[in-house]
Amino acid sequence: MGVLGLTGFVGERGAFFSELRLRDSKLVIDGSSLYHRLCFSSSAAELRRGGDYGVLAATVRRFFGSLRACGVAAVVVLDGGRGAADRKLPTLRDRAAERLRVAHGLSRGQGGCLLPLLARHTFVQALRRLRVPFVQCFAEADREIAALARRWGCPVLSLDSDFCVFDLPGGYCPLSRFQWQEVCPAEGAPGCFIPALCFSADGFCRRFGRLQKNLLPLFAVLCGNDYGEVPALQGFFGKLPVRAGSPGGRRGKHGLMRGLLEWLAQFGEPAEAVEDVVRHLKAQRREEVRQLLHSSMEDYAPSDVNLEDFFQLGKYESEEASSSGLPQWVLDGLAKGELSPFLSDALMLRSTFLHVQVENMQRPSAHSTALPIRQVIYGLLLKAASSLEAASASKQASKPPGVFEFDRSQKTLTKTFVQAAANLPPRFCDEHFALEKLTEVNGWHHRWWLTMFHE
Repeated sequence: MGVLGLTGFVGERGAFFSELRLRDSKLVIDGSSLYHRLCFSSSAAELRRGGDYGVLAATVRRFFGSLRACGVAAVVVLDGGRGAADRKLPTLRDRAAERLRVAHGLSRGQGGCLLPLLARHTFVQALRRLRVPFVQCFAEADREIAALARRWGCPVLSLDSDFCVFDLPGGYCPLSRFQWQEVCPAEGAPGCFIPALCFSADGFCRRFGRLQKNLLPLFAVLCGNDYGEVPALQGFFGKLPVRAGSPGGRRGKHGLMRGLLEWLAQFGEPAEAVEDVVRHLKAQRREEVRQLLHSSMEDYAPSDVNLEDFFQLGKYESEEASSSGLPQWVLDGLAKGELSPFLSDALMLRSTFLHVQVENMQRPSAHSTALPIRQVIYGLLLKAASSLEAASASKQASKPPGVFEFDRSQKTLTKTFVQAAANLPPRFCDEHFALEKLTEVNGWHHRWWLTMFHE
């Protein structure tokens, strides 16, 4: 997750962190990082058999019990779907292939960590029972998490190194350095605190002379992040004062990072540094790379979405969500975590990733068992969305009546077109079941729909 190699780079030097005694404070939690961390730390012995959801739920209860004991008012922000641009598709495909490799190893008695099928659902269910405020963003949540933490002036708790790049006045607390199981009594005052380490972009930049914080997004883009690496930069990297170490190894990567940071310290603005980058490139590539660098840095720009509205009013405004064309009840259901991001991916992108499981890789994927059910779901979605397509982009209307599924064939990740069911039960084929009017339907039909699309 985040910037390639940055977690190891900042972790090898304790000087980049300061001690934090967290108590009587707000805290914005990256939900995706948290449930991965809690799952792998609580049920590792059960991963070969699909995980132990009871143990995971109990661990979530203990975690938030520790926060409440210290007066920490936490909110959880979850990632949503892949977004209309689908820019992380190559990264997601690579990760799915890696999960297949891990699943195969687990099935043969080897080690490894693979998120169980219903871990996310168990986590969301536990949040509801504990009355922990949470929101599910429309797409990736990093910028919204950073914006909310800036608004409240509080730390972000995550395992995503992207939060080393955002300007966070309250800092970034890595979950790996967050000792929630070791609550300590406060000295000379009532109450208790959670020991943690906190990363500050200000302190990080001071370690590299006159480095300005507004240059960190360019640093992240040049290093390579979840959206990929910028091509054609070999000529530029060859000019950097890289420290000793093999180019392909860990020290080589960290040396490259130090070289980048020391080089960036000579500039006051990102635009100046970008121009210095492109002048080392071939003339025919300069404009392309210039535009790519500027657009990639926007991933770290402050978000216009104000999640505080959701926690106060139950709704928030998002330009990306509004421009999707999805009905308001769908957007509300996604934000509240009542509907799975599977729905928005299937409707907007006509593709979805099926969760990798530990199983016999010589046999067909376990997801093939539920294929007829998914075909009915796709048929209902695409039929109900027929009016939506007329109002959306032409490329959306030209897509075939089906969904591409990323699943496996033995140990290989595959992309298969799944035809949506053409012959639906008559009761689901009248105009009363249009996507926009679904919540107006009474009785068991309404409950059946919501059950099908719930996480």
